[in-house]
Amino acid sequence: MIIIKSIAEIEIMKECGQVTAGILKRLSGIIEPGITTREIDAYVEAEILKSKMIPAFKGYSGYPAATCVSVNEQIVHGIPSDRKIAGGDIVSIDVGCIYKGYYSDAARTYPAGVISEAAAKLIKATEESFFEGLKYCRVGSRLSDISSAVQARAEADGFSVVRDFVGHGIGRAMHEEPQIPNFGPPGRGPRLASGMVFAIEPMVNQGTYDIRVLEDNWTAVTLDGKLSAHYENTVAITDGEPEILTL
Repeated sequence: MIIIKSIAEIEIMKECGQVTAGILKRLSGIIEPGITTREIDAYVEAEILKSKMIPAFKGYSGYPAATCVSVNEQIVHGIPSDRKIAGGDIVSIDVGCIYKGYYSDAARTYPAGVISEAAAKLIKATEESFFEGLKYCRVGSRLSDISSAVQARAEADGFSVVRDFVGHGIGRAMHEEPQIPNFGPPGRGPRLASGMVFAIEPMVNQGTYDIRVLEDNWTAVTLDGKLSAHYENTVAITDGEPEILTL
């Protein structure tokens, strides 16, 4: 069942989402060659706590940090460590907050120093695939219209969309119904209604969409070792334009 949120609930989620958005924006000036992924996580957690909110990821199903920091071929759920970011790396940050019992969830991929043209193209296509999907976040659209639009944009540049991880409903729980794949034909699934809130999150790979999970049981990497990028926002369906709560 997809839970419909009231205007008041969406306003709380927006407050939460704006803290997440602010952190992600400031990270663009912090993620540079030489910083460790643990230092990135420490910054994010401190910023969340300073805002009187709770890190949504820390302890979630046993996850040990406030932030998922995934580098290069790491797709998602990279555990912060003493690894130093190198020039030319791309760094995906996935983070969320809890405020008054409601969750936010968003992700961005950042360049560290000067990156390759191919890496920049991947980051751009991933972000644009989100915004293609956003066009269908309207009352009356079918859920899979979002999925199809994301896939079409990513594949237009020769990239692939990850199948093993999907977007999701969000509210009083991090993961609510429905699941929102980033692939598939349009015109399927429930029709969208005002008050639905989704975390839409394309994860796009340079090569194959196949993945493997490392021995830490968290970090997902591309099976062929090629780069992956991630872009996510929490989005509310309204009677008019969709509202991005984390931008």
